[in-house]
Amino acid sequence: MRTRFELLALSTALAALTALSVGCSKAPEATGASASGASTPSTTVGTVIDDSIVTASVKAALLADPDLKGFDFKVVTRKGEVQLSGFVDKQTQIDIAVTVAGAVTGVKSVQNNVSLRSVAPTVGGKVDDTLITAKVKTALLADESIKSLDIAVITRQGDVQLSGFVNNQSQIDRAIAVVSGIAGVSHVSNEMSIKK
Repeated sequence: MRTRFELLALSTALAALTALSVGCSKAPEATGASASGASTPSTTVGTVIDDSIVTASVKAALLADPDLKGFDFKVVTRKGEVQLSGFVDKQTQIDIAVTVAGAVTGVKSVQNNVSLRSVAPTVGGKVDDTLITAKVKTALLADESIKSLDIAVITRQGDVQLSGFVNNQSQIDRAIAVVSGIAGVSHVSNEMSIKK
């Protein structure tokens, strides 16, 4: 009998496979060319599925750990490289998260972008941060020069943390510029990486 976490990983992988089979095969990255015509590192459907399984497995492992289950970690995987981002209370929680993620099958390396919280969150602060996160995601999706589906967004007291994998430095610069102009954003932390 499969565990709840294995089922979560399997369902995420199936969702990724379904999304790919419904028309994503002509995406610029899959062909090795970006929208601007420049060559970008290509991935295969198999790699995308593998990364989806790794992402789901890492999320499940983090949720299963009693020291980490209450925190909202963002997990992004590219060719087995896992990026962790989010906010926790103590350095030991960061260390545990990196160890837990690194122990998951399929993880080649873990990039730690997790930050320490400065103060405990309030209900009003959480609502404000949720609204800012929604505004940020909307603005990134509206900008055609940014491949925002690969960018994870976490907001903590107006500090917006962007993580994930993008095609080039100009996408990083543009994302930071877009987010910096949003009302309520006090600071933008860049934890994005360029795809290899």
